[in-house]
Amino acid sequence: MQLTVWTYEGPPHVGAMRIATAMEGLHYVLHAPQGDTYADLLFTMIERRDRRPPVTYTTFQARDLGGDTAGLFQEACRAAYERFRPEAMIVGASCTAELIQDDPGGLATTLGLPIPVIPLELPSYQKKENWGASETFYRLVRALAQPRTAPRAPDARPSCNILGPTALGFRHRDDLAEITRLVTAMGIDINVVAPLGARPTDLVRLGDADFNIVLYPEIADAAARYLEKSFGQPAVRTIPIGVGATRDFIAEVAGLAGVPPLAGDAGSRLPWYSRSVDSTYLTGKRVFIFGDAPHAIAAARVATTELAFDLVGIGTYSREFAREVRTVAATHGIEALITDDYLEVEERIAALRPELILGTQMERHIAKRFGIPCAVISSPVHVQDFPARHSPQMGFEGANVLFDTWVHPLMMGLEEHLLHMFRGDFEFNDRSASHLGATASHPAPVAEAEATPPPAATTLAPALWDTGAEQELRKIPFFVRGKARRNTERFALERGISTITLDTLYDAKAHFGR
Repeated sequence: MQLTVWTYEGPPHVGAMRIATAMEGLHYVLHAPQGDTYADLLFTMIERRDRRPPVTYTTFQARDLGGDTAGLFQEACRAAYERFRPEAMIVGASCTAELIQDDPGGLATTLGLPIPVIPLELPSYQKKENWGASETFYRLVRALAQPRTAPRAPDARPSCNILGPTALGFRHRDDLAEITRLVTAMGIDINVVAPLGARPTDLVRLGDADFNIVLYPEIADAAARYLEKSFGQPAVRTIPIGVGATRDFIAEVAGLAGVPPLAGDAGSRLPWYSRSVDSTYLTGKRVFIFGDAPHAIAAARVATTELAFDLVGIGTYSREFAREVRTVAATHGIEALITDDYLEVEERIAALRPELILGTQMERHIAKRFGIPCAVISSPVHVQDFPARHSPQMGFEGANVLFDTWVHPLMMGLEEHLLHMFRGDFEFNDRSASHLGATASHPAPVAEAEATPPPAATTLAPALWDTGAEQELRKIPFFVRGKARRNTERFALERGISTITLDTLYDAKAHFGR
């Protein structure tokens, strides 16, 4: 175990909490010491949910370790059933309680509760949050799902299950709304959405659908494979993030459902902008991507094929999907970074020096230290990444959101760069007059040209530019290139430099940037 200040994923019992909190009529009894209730804040403070997670903690203390902690757990199970009357219950232990080996599953089955009780074995010292969510959902599906009760009528509309959205998921609520709209527009009924909003009784009906849509494979892939093996339900695994992937998703869904695919891009503005002259500023921007594997892989496709960015680095903390990320990295001729140590990510970013970072909340902090624009594409996230407005990542509207959140940091970075470059000009400094002119309440300040006397005239001949400096000058945007040339030549004249080299250009930039 490695001690660290920040972590990309919590322990696996937090993943189980995400499933329990997402569902209705399900209760989680967690054998945990006093203090582990901190996890509630992830949902009430970060996700801003209006109620606590449906979790009962045994909250044993140090003095309880010399007594009957097993009896304490059983009493917590009885009390939870009597108080909440859930349709089903999941039971397990946190990382600390795992050490005392009370066997919550075995203890709960001896109580004879009149509801399904599903034990969870979540090895806290080997696995983490996403695996815990996946294992919990898989155990629920395996325990509750039943095969189709009656053959499908020949004239019935095709139906599907949407699997994967959870509580505390990055834009899961909004993604679900967008994908539901797409699927129903194709004439396909949605049988069950799970875990988000589902009840244990809904999981019983999973077998009635013709196929499954796996929106978040880190959560639902194991359950979908079980349903495919047990009930013969095929699964759609294309993640509809970006215009191209959304088109592929629609084609895959239509193929399984036997319906015609939707035509058009439903008003997406990203393809239009990618073809416009304004987008040339974005072409070739060096981008580094890090996050959970499905979002990182999807982001790499959008960045390279739809925005013409140059992918210089990609990585994930999802070790279960390391092979898939390495495959994507290999297609771009780079090496994937598979780690859950944010310091390793920081080192890679420092070495690559990208112009844009697409990552998690952790990379946002790293980007601030390096002064690099950043957009969040994946968990872990903070409260600002759970907006009150509709803000999906998936579907055609999700492509619009991606465009806004990825491009705006670059544009704002350009604006700050220009303000810094022109800050010596009289019309850009704080003491200059507004373009509206002076008024009685806002008199015209002393102009920069008056406040600072112009440099003394020189009789030296204009400096010449060597080839290397001239080529470097061409890399500067055309609308500020003239000013950069004039400033550099002025710098050279004042110092008696007859030929401007790369060193002269950089020295002039440092001089005027002070």
